[in-house]
Amino acid sequence: MSREQRLASVFVELADTLVAGFDVIDFLHTLTERSVEILQADAAGLILVDPQDQLHVVASTTDQARLLELFELQNSEGPCLDCFTTGHPVVNIDLAEVQARWPRFQAATTAAGYRSVHALPLRLRGQVIGAMNLFCQHRSSLSDDDIAVGQALADVATIGLLQERTVRHGEVVAEQLQGALNSRVLIEQAKGVLAERAGLGVDAAFAVLRTYARHNGRHLSAVAAAVIDGSLDLTASPANQQSR
Repeated sequence: MSREQRLASVFVELADTLVAGFDVIDFLHTLTERSVEILQADAAGLILVDPQDQLHVVASTTDQARLLELFELQNSEGPCLDCFTTGHPVVNIDLAEVQARWPRFQAATTAAGYRSVHALPLRLRGQVIGAMNLFCQHRSSLSDDDIAVGQALADVATIGLLQERTVRHGEVVAEQLQGALNSRVLIEQAKGVLAERAGLGVDAAFAVLRTYARHNGRHLSAVAAAVIDGSLDLTASPANQQSR
């Protein structure tokens, strides 16, 4: 399958979720996964702003990427923050400028094994609601076409979160974004609970949660809540997974 064909199928996949009641967290994880695939990165993380203008990590392809995003927020420096502030992509920054602009972030990404980082905003008509970091293990540059493709994917995600009616009604935007952030907290707790109970890594635990939710037509947040309160056992084989 050519890149153009794969890209077309990804847009269909993302657009197919733009219906009432779609699972925001699963949608954003799909965005990070497909962006890594299409743009040949190694990991991605995504931050969103809440109604109080606080930024939170809401999706990532690996737990390491999530920790790097948290590091940015805790240290108030990094390309994702600059991207969110300006509303413009932060890409193809040479190593000397990276060291000068974000020394602590540069040290953390290097220690994690990444040599290049790019950031794309989630925006719609000047309204910026978040940003996505792409992490690369080797020095990489995005072409103009790559940037356009990555931004188009981010724009589709933004439309999915806001839609026309939410742009016109700020309270709906706030409610939807707050709901996504609340779901993220539940999911992080459930990942830890399942990882401990099943002896899994946190990335593997999330994969189990997400697979169960998709196969059973349930929202990730609902599955996470059930795992936390013990009403759903996901430590057994798939055939034995059941609600109590």
